[in-house]
Amino acid sequence: MARQQQSEKCASHKPARMGRASGILLFLMLALSASVVFAQAPNGGAAPRSASDPQAADTKGDEGGSIMLRWTLSPDDSAGQVTGYEIFRAAKPDGPFQSVGFASRGSARFADGSTDDDSAYYYKIVTTGPGGSTETAVIGPARSTAEWFNSNRANVLVIGLLISGAVLYYIASARKGKKLFIRRIAGLEAVHDAIGRATEMGRPILYIPGIQDMDDVQTVAGVTILGYVARTIAEYDTKLEVPTSRSIVMSTARETIKAAFLSAGRPEKYSDDMVNYITDEQFGYVAAVDGIMVREKPATCFYMGAFFAEALIMAETGNSIGAIQIAGTAMPAQLPFFVAACDYTLIGEELFAASAYLSNEPRQLGSLKGQDVGKSIAMLAIAAGTALFTLNQILRVEWFASAGQWLKNLFIVN
Repeated sequence: MARQQQSEKCASHKPARMGRASGILLFLMLALSASVVFAQAPNGGAAPRSASDPQAADTKGDEGGSIMLRWTLSPDDSAGQVTGYEIFRAAKPDGPFQSVGFASRGSARFADGSTDDDSAYYYKIVTTGPGGSTETAVIGPARSTAEWFNSNRANVLVIGLLISGAVLYYIASARKGKKLFIRRIAGLEAVHDAIGRATEMGRPILYIPGIQDMDDVQTVAGVTILGYVARTIAEYDTKLEVPTSRSIVMSTARETIKAAFLSAGRPEKYSDDMVNYITDEQFGYVAAVDGIMVREKPATCFYMGAFFAEALIMAETGNSIGAIQIAGTAMPAQLPFFVAACDYTLIGEELFAASAYLSNEPRQLGSLKGQDVGKSIAMLAIAAGTALFTLNQILRVEWFASAGQWLKNLFIVN
């Protein structure tokens, strides 16, 4: 009996001992967690040291309304004890100050783009961290002003002057009668063969100058090329058909063809019936053109100008009748259809280059050559920059990297 009472007494004390043990374990865990958090707190939980040497001045080369602030990073920034820098602004040195922005850790400048050019502003920079914040002395007054010249974009001015000078030089050279070299365009070289094939087969030539009006530069280029094609056709004495979707384009095309036949010495061969107005409606025009293709089966089809969804329909119909097709457009969405269905395609700028070359007009030729100069400068810069950065990676010479970065910055618009 005594042993049983003693056993029951020990059992009654066991929960109490377990409760005390659990409490001690919980206390140790909390203490360990607190020590870990305290150990992770930068600088023992103290506020980071303040940024130094704060400066506020007008942002250079802008249109006003902006003040640039710069400072030296806090000594605790690199140690990860800084979360960022908050910028405060006031109209008076004694405040009240309001936050106007926040710069992340590692940033040593901030552009305040919400200023009034007629007002003076005072700033202070607050360095923030997990342990608190510290602030610089108040700086100012600072005012924003608009400037006439953005020195940050002087590189754009230099490049623009070079290209503009090249354009003016080549225009002057063309006006003096100097023959300018124009890069080879495969589609133009095929024009004579295409017209000769139509002549041999005794079938007509179909020319489509796009579906836009004369206020579209692609239509102008297409009509210019039409003049060259018509002059060649006059020499071969081949039938020409030009269905148009705009009345003004019809009148312009008639005058262009008439002048071309006159210059070829065959004015009697010209007829207004060569050019016809169909309709302004897009797919009504396409249906009429496809009908002409199916009925008359032209040996050669030209598509020169601005096109939309009708491009694929006309090109596929022309391909189905076995015609030689030469197309040209600056509409990116339609180029794949012309490339797939036509024998030759003038892609984008080639349409305008062909127009300039065939018109022999000094301003067009000079502009084309001037653009080529700009492209040459860009290609040389790309090649030189690639070579410099490659040499830097191979030889580990810092000069190559510096020269490559300078060349890169020359073509960056700030």
